[in-house]
Amino acid sequence: MEILTQDVREATRKKFETELIGPVRLLYFAQEPSRLILPGGPTGSECVFCRETRRLLEEVADQSDLITMTEYDFQSNKEKTAEFGIEKVPAIVVLNEKDPGIRFYGIPSGYEYKSLIEAIIDVSRGTTTLAKATKEALKTIHQPLHLQIFVTPTCSYCSSAVRLGHQFALESSFITADMIESTEFPHIADRYRVRGVPKIVVNEVFSFEGAVPEDVFLENIRKAIPQKV
Repeated sequence: MEILTQDVREATRKKFETELIGPVRLLYFAQEPSRLILPGGPTGSECVFCRETRRLLEEVADQSDLITMTEYDFQSNKEKTAEFGIEKVPAIVVLNEKDPGIRFYGIPSGYEYKSLIEAIIDVSRGTTTLAKATKEALKTIHQPLHLQIFVTPTCSYCSSAVRLGHQFALESSFITADMIESTEFPHIADRYRVRGVPKIVVNEVFSFEGAVPEDVFLENIRKAIPQKV
C-alpha cells in the first residue's frame, strides 16, 4: 500500500530535482517481526509503525537517484546500532559522507514529512539557511549537546523546531538532534514530562517548549552548557 499520494510524490520529486546537489543516504533501523523490548519501555513494546516507516522511506528514495536507503535490523546489526547510537525503533539517520547527527525516531508523517524532506535537502547541500550570526555562534560551542525534540504529527509548529535542531546539528559537530514522535514513544515522553509540543530537551539538564525564533532557540540550548566558575 502506498503511503504518499500521487500529488505529494510529484511535489517531492520536483523539489528534489531543483534542490538536491549531492548524494544522501537514509539508514533505516527497524525490527520485524515487530515485537521487541524498547529500552526504558514496557516489556513487549511494539514497533507499531516500522512497516509504514520503511514504505515511506522507499517512496521518498524513489523520487531521486541521489537518495539511497539501507535497512538494518535493530537486534541483529549490533555494530551498526552501536555506531549510530540507535536505542529505539523505528529510527532514521540522514547523512552523506559524514554523519551530521540528524535522527528521526518514529514515522515522520503529517507535518513531520516536511522535516524529513528539508533534512534530506540540507544534508545534500551540506549547508543550511541559518543566519550568519547563528553559524558563528555555533562555532563557539565545544561541548556535546544532545537535542531531543518531541513532536506529534498534527502539530503544525513542531516541524520548525525540528528543522532548527537538525540545521544546528549540520552546522556543528558537537550537536546531535533527534526528532521523537511522542505518541510512538509514550514512556520516553512521560520520562521527560512532555505535556505540550514541541518540547526540546537538551543534555537531560534543560528543556524548553514552543516554536521559538532561531536566536531564542540558540540561547536556550546554550543554557545546557556548564558555565565556568
